Amino acid sequence: MAPQVANLLGSSPYAMAHFAIPVWTEALHPSRVAIARRIRHGHLGSGTSRAAAITISKIRGSIVMSSITSGVEASDRKQVIAGRRAVVAASVGNALEWYDFIIYALFAVYIAQNFFPGGDQSTELVKAFIAFGLGFIIRPLGAVLIGVYADRAGRKAALTLTIMIMALGTLVIAAAPTYAAIGIGAPLLLLVGRMLQGFSAGGELGGAAAFLVEHAPEGKKGKYASWLQGSMAISNILAALVAFSVTALLTQQQIGEWGWRLPFLVGLLIAPVGIWMRRTLDETPHFREEIARQNKSGVTERLPLKAAFVEFWRELLKGTGMCVLWGVSTYTLVIFMPIYIQRSFGMSGSDTFLASLIGNVFMLISCVVAGSLSDVVGRKKMLVVAAIILATAVHPLLWLLHMSSTLPTLIFVQTAFCIMVGLYVGVAPSALSEIFPTRVRSTGMSLAYNTATTIFGGFAPAILTWLSQGGGIYAPAWYMTAAAACALLAIATLKRPVG
Repeated sequence: MAPQVANLLGSSPYAMAHFAIPVWTEALHPSRVAIARRIRHGHLGSGTSRAAAITISKIRGSIVMSSITSGVEASDRKQVIAGRRAVVAASVGNALEWYDFIIYALFAVYIAQNFFPGGDQSTELVKAFIAFGLGFIIRPLGAVLIGVYADRAGRKAALTLTIMIMALGTLVIAAAPTYAAIGIGAPLLLLVGRMLQGFSAGGELGGAAAFLVEHAPEGKKGKYASWLQGSMAISNILAALVAFSVTALLTQQQIGEWGWRLPFLVGLLIAPVGIWMRRTLDETPHFREEIARQNKSGVTERLPLKAAFVEFWRELLKGTGMCVLWGVSTYTLVIFMPIYIQRSFGMSGSDTFLASLIGNVFMLISCVVAGSLSDVVGRKKMLVVAAIILATAVHPLLWLLHMSSTLPTLIFVQTAFCIMVGLYVGVAPSALSEIFPTRVRSTGMSLAYNTATTIFGGFAPAILTWLSQGGGIYAPAWYMTAAAACALLAIATLKRPVG
């Protein structure tokens, strides 16, 4: 090797490794072909001209810049792949967790017969729904404990924990002996299962949303986070299909005796998803950077719950106000509306089921579209538009269904409800995540969402039943208007992201 060439290219391992210049560098310029070949074969002697030296330097720079560019592109590709894997893992896990919640409500009649016998059917059903409601009451506790754990141990660790707890709760319900077998122990086991599910669901949203947003490439946080609520639409569709299959393939006696357990066994698919997440996914870049910053500064955030209440109480209030409409719209227009339409409009269960199934497909689409648009036009604008639509459009849609209580009208109305909800909840996760910094993001999001959802969303059926006494068939419209007004006040205070 000629000394002059070594001096020109440098003696670093990187430069020496690239001394054997590949053929593609010769295409940089035709006039450099001969020099490139001579460099490769070591034929440049001490008489190397200044022009040749300059050419060699340019070739070296081209190689280095090309290598740097390739490295950046490889890093970008790795981030995109990691982000997509995060979307799949968080969405599938979130969908299966919501699936277990929904499947309990769909098979509540059969659960009541097996765990709360001894009274009339209405009393048995009320007891089953009381057990269902207790799952909501414990959600704030799950939000606090799992949210704090996510801000200290990491997003991946918290998501794995929530999925495994939900799977355990589902297993308890699926395997619990009936009242006829063990007496009072049966409803107690059912209650344990519901408490485990509620505790898990309480910590799911904050960890999943933070996981998605922190894995998302710049400019795509809204699109990535929108899959959090889009996955709920998937769970509604999955639960409806499983329920339809069980009821179509088995007799009523078979379902009452053992068939009601099958949908819960399907829910145990959560367990392998949790194992897959733990083994294959990376921790979010934002969380790793935050831990590195804390280690470098010597100041570790050991009390994210205290920090959320002391330093970010204003953000908690804003987030809770914004989440009121999130919870109310979801539980009123998507989950409770099919039951409300049956009771208030006298339509059949099969019609409301079909309309709900179709509507949830459009909800999935609207969530992703709204989240993607928010990356372009901004979260605040999208939230304001969606909140105004929810505040004003429910009343005329209910009027239309009242004037024409037919299946085509019902499908149109329920689809419109689901699209409207998707426009808001598809943007809400990314907007909420941007209120809080990384060190308290999961705790803050979990507290804000679960406080609003437990009070205004979980008790929506009871509130709407009470409002129906004076508001008639338009009670959901008045409730939505009040929730939207609360959300608009909170949205108006939103400023640029702090996270």
